[in-house]
Amino acid sequence: MGFLKGKKILITGISNKKSIAFGIAKAMYKQKAELNFVCQNKKIINKVNYLIRPMSANSIFFCDVSNDENIKEFFFDLKKTWKKFDGFVHSIAYCPKKQINEDFIKNSTKESFILSHEISSYTFLSMARESINMLNKFSSLVTLSYIGAQKVLSNYNVIGSAKASLEANVRYMAYSLGKKNIRVNAISSGPIKTISSRQIKKFYKVQEYQKSVSLIKNYITSKEIGNVAAFLCSDLSLGITGSIIYVDNGFHINIPNEII
Repeated sequence: MGFLKGKKILITGISNKKSIAFGIAKAMYKQKAELNFVCQNKKIINKVNYLIRPMSANSIFFCDVSNDENIKEFFFDLKKTWKKFDGFVHSIAYCPKKQINEDFIKNSTKESFILSHEISSYTFLSMARESINMLNKFSSLVTLSYIGAQKVLSNYNVIGSAKASLEANVRYMAYSLGKKNIRVNAISSGPIKTISSRQIKKFYKVQEYQKSVSLIKNYITSKEIGNVAAFLCSDLSLGITGSIIYVDNGFHINIPNEII
């Protein structure tokens, strides 16, 4: 019997087989969770449907998370399938490529700064607000962060400040939702090669450095992130909220301020 049996969990952020969200979905399905999925755009629905097909019958929804009304409409549609559910995984981030790889001050524009924070941080809050009356007691909300929220990393720039905002949201959302017995946590992942991370210049050097200085000399994979996300959405973690859980082989306690 899986420890998520009877739990209904919503997964966002799958775009291809390398997505961390896909690793999370596989781990949760292994633990017998019932899953539904949200796509970032209609173009990838067929691709996502192919990936999740082995996970039995699931629904795929489209939601433009940059639009509050669209988020509201999405949860209205979800209610036709699930009147109540037990939490969601927020695996959503965005930053224009130029703002990641060039000089932070010279190339950060007001528009790119606001958009990065809106998609990467605010959407977690917005999804929680629109779903709050659908969440069961002891539900769990999980988002994904990175060490760049706490340390300066070359070529991370405005997404680092957006992730810092996201981590602050975790704490304030945990405070607000605690009275409803709803938990909120983030997983700060070690560097994993995904479509998004490939936009970061010299990302392979970040991975190699992480492996060399971590306490455990391995690469982090979406499987490790998935297992921790499954734990955080289960009743095994009822005492954990408002936390940033580092899944990086100890990288975060052994990293200098600049690595490249």
